[in-house]
Amino acid sequence: MQNKKICIKDLKFDKAGLIPAIIQDHRTDEVLMLGYMNKESIKRTMKDKKTCFWSRSRQEYWVKGLTSGHFQFVKSIAYDCDMDALLIKVRQVGAACHTGNRSCFYRKMK
Repeated sequence: MQNKKICIKDLKFDKAGLIPAIIQDHRTDEVLMLGYMNKESIKRTMKDKKTCFWSRSRQEYWVKGLTSGHFQFVKSIAYDCDMDALLIKVRQVGAACHTGNRSCFYRKMK
């Protein structure tokens, strides 16, 4: 299989111009959170090496950690086979979840 690099414009965004981004610890592979990005937030993430998302509820950009200090420093960005989802490996500082938990996936289904 070929492992070619693509441009942001090649990614498949939904009707709202968003793509889901799974955030994972680069050392442990623990899934930390899921966020949504648009083309501009991907550009900002790549430039600043900190995750930047598009808030669907607030309709604005937000850099993870800007208010909490719990930054995510980007180590790598990959895309899936359909080019409609991202996997971003980060060095997480503090908690990834707004609840104070390390991961947003701290609850189990019964």
